[in-house]
Amino acid sequence: MSMKNTKPSIHKVTTTASSHIFQIEAIDLEFSNGEKRQYERLVSRGYGAVLIVPMLDDDTFLLIREYSVGKECYELALPKGKIEQDEDIFHAANREIMEEVGYKAENLHLLKTISLAPTYMSHQTDLILATDLSDHREDGDEPEELEIVPWKFSQLDDLLIRDDFTEARSIAALFLAREYLNND
Repeated sequence: MSMKNTKPSIHKVTTTASSHIFQIEAIDLEFSNGEKRQYERLVSRGYGAVLIVPMLDDDTFLLIREYSVGKECYELALPKGKIEQDEDIFHAANREIMEEVGYKAENLHLLKTISLAPTYMSHQTDLILATDLSDHREDGDEPEELEIVPWKFSQLDDLLIRDDFTEARSIAALFLAREYLNND
C-alpha cells in the first residue's frame, strides 16, 4: 500500500494557554482527503535541551538523583538542561555536566536528537555522549545539591528494573551510548 504523505494544510493556529515554559496551541488542519480536524500541541519555549551520558571510564557513567515534581518523587536520571541563547549543543552539554556532576568533557558526541511525543509536543532533546572527563565544577541553578550516582553499563539491567529510574530520555540515551561505545 502506498502512502503519499502530503502534509495537512494548516488553516489557523490559536494560542489557548501560556506559561513561562510552554505554550498550548490549537491547530485547525485539513488533510489531503478533505478531512478537517483540530489538534492541540504543546510548544516549547527556548532553544531546546540536552541530556548527557557522562562517561567516567569505559564502563561507568554518572547519574544524578533529583526531585521530579511531575511524579512528586526523587528520580535517578542523566544530567540534562536547556540550551541557552547563542549556545550550541556541545557547549550546553559541557555546561550542564560541569554544573550537575562536577566534570568537564574533552570529547562530546551527538548520539541522536529525539522527541518525546511528536504527535502533540514540539520539544526535542539532543542526546550527547561525554568522554575524557576531568574535574571542573561550575555553579548551577539547582535548588539543592544533586546526588551523583556512578553506574556501570555492565549493571544496566539492574538500573532498568529500579522504580526510581523511569525517564524515557535517559533510558534511550543509555542504549544509544552503549551501542555507540561497543561499535567504536
